[in-house]
Parts: sequence; C-alpha cells; structure tokens
Amino acid sequence: MFNKGAYPMSEHNSQEYIGHHLHFLQVDLRDGSIVASVKPNDAGAYEACLENGASQQQCLLQVGSEPCHFSDLGSGKCVAVLSESREGSSLINPYTLNLDSLGLTVLLGIVFLLLFRYAARQTTSGVPSKLQCFIEMIFEFVQSTVNSIFKRKSALIAPLSLTVFMWVFLMNLMDLLPIDLLPSIATAIGVPYFRVVPSADVNITLSMATGVFLLIFAFSFKNIGVMGFIKSLTLHPFHHWVFIPVNLILEGVSLLSKPVSLGLRLFGNMYAGEMIFILIALLPLWWIQWVLNVPWALFHILIVTLQAFIFMVLTIVYLSMASEED
Repeated sequence: MFNKGAYPMSEHNSQEYIGHHLHFLQVDLRDGSIVASVKPNDAGAYEACLENGASQQQCLLQVGSEPCHFSDLGSGKCVAVLSESREGSSLINPYTLNLDSLGLTVLLGIVFLLLFRYAARQTTSGVPSKLQCFIEMIFEFVQSTVNSIFKRKSALIAPLSLTVFMWVFLMNLMDLLPIDLLPSIATAIGVPYFRVVPSADVNITLSMATGVFLLIFAFSFKNIGVMGFIKSLTLHPFHHWVFIPVNLILEGVSLLSKPVSLGLRLFGNMYAGEMIFILIALLPLWWIQWVLNVPWALFHILIVTLQAFIFMVLTIVYLSMASEED
C-alpha cells in the first residue's frame, strides 16, 4: 500500500510521495492505457523480487511489463511508475481523461441533488429537522445574494447560483479528508492513483468557468441581441468607428479574462491547500503533523467556503453585467 509510512523520508522518497499524491488517474484515450502505470508480466516473480530488496525499476526490468489498461483497474495488477510518463501526466492533455476528478465531480453532484431533494420532500411533514433548517439557510443565503446583485428577472440565475455554490463547496470539502485515506484505499483495491480534490484539477475548474463564459453569451444575446453584443465589443469605451480595433482589443481581453481568472483562482487556491496538507504529512513526527494539521484544517474550512462563495458571486456578477442593456 502506497503511504508515507512505507518509505523512509529521504529526499527521493519525499519527491515520490508528493508526485504520487499529485498524479491523476489518467486514461489515455488513444489506446485505453492508464498513464504512468504498468503491469508486470509475472506478478508473483515481481513481488518476490521486491521482497529480495531490489528496486521497483530493477524488478520491472527483470520480469518485464506492459501498459496497464482501463480494464485492469481493480485487478491488483497495475503498478504506479511515475518516472516513465512525465509528459503524459501534465495538467492539461487533450488525449487523456482524469477519471478520479470526473468521477468525484459527478458523484458530488449527485450527492448535492439527492440531499436537497430529500430536504425539499420533507418540508410538508411537521416540524422541520435540523437538516431542513440548514438547507433552508443555504437557500436563503444564496437567494439574498442573487437579489442583491442581479436586478433583472431570470428563472435560471438562482438555481444556477445554488448549484455552483454547493457543487464547488462539496468539491473543495474533499480537501479536508486525511491525505492518505482515499489514495491508500484505491491502491488496496488495485487503482494506482487517486486524487481526492476535483477543484484542484485545472481541467475541472476551467470547464466550469467555460460554462459560465458560454452563459455570458447567452444572456447577452437574449437581452441586447447579437448586434448589441458586437457593438459592446467594438464601440466601447471609445464610441467612434475609428477606435474599433482598440475597443475590440480592450473588450476582448476583458471578456476572455473572465473565465480564465474564474477557473484559475479556484484551482490555485485549492491546489495550494492540497499541497500544504501533503507537505505536513511529510513531517517526521506524528505529533508535529497534528500540531500543524489541525489549525490548517480549521483555517481551510474558511478557504473552502470562501472559494465557493467567490465563484458563485463572480458568476452572478458576470451574468448581471451581460444582462445590462447599456
């Protein structure tokens, strides 16, 4: 099982520990293989080689190996080999899918829907429970935030804001789980890698930001029309045809910066928080880890909530700006 206790904390093993926790469970769409993972041709001989004190690389060379594929996950045959795929493990790769981030994102979305659906169905049954009161507090908080920013009428903006807030909050909340818990469970059932914070994956955050970006176009076209949208890019801030190139550059940069800043802000904060938890786990004494881990986890609760709130507020602000007729 891959965890910190299995390694003396030399510089090499510390880098291996960090690299393993920051690696996604990536499947290569071209051939269905798992990035940075192989399976030995003879599992028994491979285990015997490791027991004799040889390194992983030496044992793989001795018994031979082949790429691990998606169908091999859960079989216990896949072995994590970080050194063989530095290029394939990049943050953004058009040929790979991060199965752990996508799976957890969908799962947390389902949890959000089921939780709120359950609370909604219990609203007619006597005295509200603590869960109902908590859900109602969240609902009223989001509704008041929307009403204070978005001045037009829209049947979409409030449900969208609630979904964005809760979905991002649940994804961020995964960062408060023990850093070795889910990766160790995944390794035990034959999955070589598993990252537990979807919002620390730039692909997830930029995808959500791209969704908001497309809604900006939809709200703009609905309220001011296609020509009005074009005029907002070409005749602002200088209202003269001579300045159309300058206006287009200024407004184009401003428009494109919205999804980029929205996605990268969330990614950067959650990636940094995850990295700090990993570095704390590398400290040699367990009591030092607890002394640093508990205060950081308590402070991180604020970051988790604040980042979800900021993402929601900026979504409302951008869509409100797109709905202005001026």
